[in-house]
Amino acid sequence: MQHKFIGTAGSSPVFDSVARSGKGAERQGMEVMTVGSEREKMAAGEWYACVDPELDALRTAAQTAVFEHNSLPPAERGDIGPALCALLGSAGENARIEAPFYCPYGFNIFLGRRTFLNAGCTILDTAPVHIGSNTMIGPSVQIYCADHHRTVEGRRAGLEIARPVTVGDDVWIGGGAILLGGVTVGDGAIVGAGAVVTRDVPAGATVVGNPARRVKPEESMSPESDPGFETKTWVKSGS
Repeated sequence: MQHKFIGTAGSSPVFDSVARSGKGAERQGMEVMTVGSEREKMAAGEWYACVDPELDALRTAAQTAVFEHNSLPPAERGDIGPALCALLGSAGENARIEAPFYCPYGFNIFLGRRTFLNAGCTILDTAPVHIGSNTMIGPSVQIYCADHHRTVEGRRAGLEIARPVTVGDDVWIGGGAILLGGVTVGDGAIVGAGAVVTRDVPAGATVVGNPARRVKPEESMSPESDPGFETKTWVKSGS
């Protein structure tokens, strides 16, 4: 498999050494392409150098907004801190992000109506992250769009590639779950606590484990369908 190093001359020592010699590119199994800025390459889903003045400035702006969100008293923060809300790609009516929260850019995050992110969530939004309406994200859930290069030389050069994540409407993601870049979680799906999602989750499916695998959902134990719900819940919790 051929590794593509997408860059411009002067963007890193690796890019420079490969660009100076066609033999170097052939020897390392890489194809060198010249495209736009690192931000443009990140948005295009190409390999890009994450250590870059423009990206540094964007991350600094996001750090300021995230710091405000995490530091404001709850009454002043509201559903989302003012600076963070202004930074997001979009936030639907009554979308809420509890503190603390972390994201490196913010503008790639799109939240539907009544979407809820519990405390401790991290979204590495190097690519777009769309989270649908009425979706519940448990505490300490992590969404990783960023992926690093498979070669030592590429990682030393700070090369990353950004893969989008989409979470549908009415999804429930349990606490501590991890969603890797490139996955889609369909409408109404459930991701169990601590699951590591490495591939798409079909609509209505329940997945658990590492890596996440599909399981049969438990039968409903709602008060309407089970008169003994409260008693059973109490006994189970106390056991």
